Amino acid sequence: MLLSNLDLLATAPGGVARLRELILTLAVQGKLVPQDPADEPASRLLEKIEAEKERLVAEGKIKRGKPLAEISEEEKPFALPTGWEWVRLADVVQVLNGRAYGKQELLDAGTPVLRVGNLFTSNHWYYSNLELEPAKYCEQGDLLYAWSASFGPFIWSGPRAIYHYHIWKLEPFSRDGFDTRYFHIYLKEKTAEIKAAGHGVSMVHMTKEKMEKIVVPYPPLAEQSRIVTRVEELMQLCDALEAKGRLEAAQHARLVSKLLATLTDSPNPEALAENWQRVSTHFDLLLDRPEAVDALEQTLLQLAVRGLLVPQDPQDEPASALLARIRAEKDRLIAEGKIKRDKPLAPITDEEKPFELPVGWEWASLAAVGVISPRNYVADDAFASFVEMRSIPVAFGEAHISEERLWRDIKSGFTHFAEGDVGVAKITPCFENGKSTVFQKLSNGVGAGTTELHVVRPLCGLIPQYVLLFLKSPAFLAAGESVMTGSAGQKRLPRAYFESTPFPLPPVPEQSRIVARVACLRHLCADLRQRLAASESTQAQLAEALVASVAG
Repeated sequence: MLLSNLDLLATAPGGVARLRELILTLAVQGKLVPQDPADEPASRLLEKIEAEKERLVAEGKIKRGKPLAEISEEEKPFALPTGWEWVRLADVVQVLNGRAYGKQELLDAGTPVLRVGNLFTSNHWYYSNLELEPAKYCEQGDLLYAWSASFGPFIWSGPRAIYHYHIWKLEPFSRDGFDTRYFHIYLKEKTAEIKAAGHGVSMVHMTKEKMEKIVVPYPPLAEQSRIVTRVEELMQLCDALEAKGRLEAAQHARLVSKLLATLTDSPNPEALAENWQRVSTHFDLLLDRPEAVDALEQTLLQLAVRGLLVPQDPQDEPASALLARIRAEKDRLIAEGKIKRDKPLAPITDEEKPFELPVGWEWASLAAVGVISPRNYVADDAFASFVEMRSIPVAFGEAHISEERLWRDIKSGFTHFAEGDVGVAKITPCFENGKSTVFQKLSNGVGAGTTELHVVRPLCGLIPQYVLLFLKSPAFLAAGESVMTGSAGQKRLPRAYFESTPFPLPPVPEQSRIVARVACLRHLCADLRQRLAASESTQAQLAEALVASVAG
């Protein structure tokens, strides 16, 4: 049943990870491989282990441990197959403590000191020059368990090392009857439960006493080996499913990118309509995952600022007239001392124009259509809105969040903006992620906020939402990312790029039609995402039900 439903499990959200969990669960319940009546039963193995423990105690090699409590029926989560036994971990292994390191374990050479981080993510090693008792070293093939902050079992495959005290070495009393790989499988399956039984808030710990009392389903040795072989086979199958999923996802992304590129490459609305018809017949194939819908939405933004989403109207006042009005308005504000005269910008050359504009449009710049980095002048005791970077949205159409503060508290040391201004994050990764917004519903119409913003104040009826479309368009973000300056993690978008990059300016009525069209299409994308989410939820529920039926 497990293998016959792999497609359902593998394609459900998180399906392969859930499949791995199921494999481990079935393994330790004895449901992955058949039992063989000819196998020496686990009870006989336990007798041999007990005899070996007595010998080691008699020779002074280990101390006699405290008697362990009998395993109650409540501690047995499922019925064992024939030939298996329930044991406590300390019945079959010594849980050995690692060493708390000091200055002598912080050297640049010597014996490696194995820390929890080295088992999970860190490649930085410390070394020691100490000579310790054998129990404080781990050797290749030893079973280890990290028990602080990060939890999990490992079969050590590195060189001889001193293991840190946040790691236990699980040393079997006898190799006869103990397959390290089976116990590794069991502890992987048990780790979530082990961690949940730990203590601590910011850093969870497990006690050795609790670890020793863990109840283990103990199979015959031959079956331990068969289980390990079967688990390895199925995990390789999971690896293949994940690789297949990654390959399919990559191929799908390339297909979506290529087909959507035919839309943005359309030279005119007529060609776009033809290309759209061709692509739309395959929407059921293309838009079957959320990331494809994201790509479509980005394509819509690019089409919007190219003038390909709505038809042009010859009756619209051309953008050249709007530019003339804006220039006159800026001259008036300069004459009244309300803004400073901006530096002349070089004309936009034909080489700088990324595409041909529709009739009635003009190439401009944000500096030519508005005021860059505007200032507010209001009374100190007036209320204003304060906006942090985390409150600025990524998606087009989402509103920023603000809080009310007195102007005197925010007028200095922060970026100014007013109702209808448009701001874009200038620092990495906020810029690349598309954090930008139209400032709206501000207290007294003014605000201030994060210093990591470039702001433009549109003039003469230029629609702020159209400017926002441009700032969120893939072409603007990609070109901006290529000119960011500064060190990694502190890269910023230069003001010169923000104020002078070529800006496609439509007539005002067309700006309004474009914004309305994008809003409508975004609603359709949101509905599509909702349907995909519902489908994924149903798929996940089916997979969960299958897992429960198999595991139960």
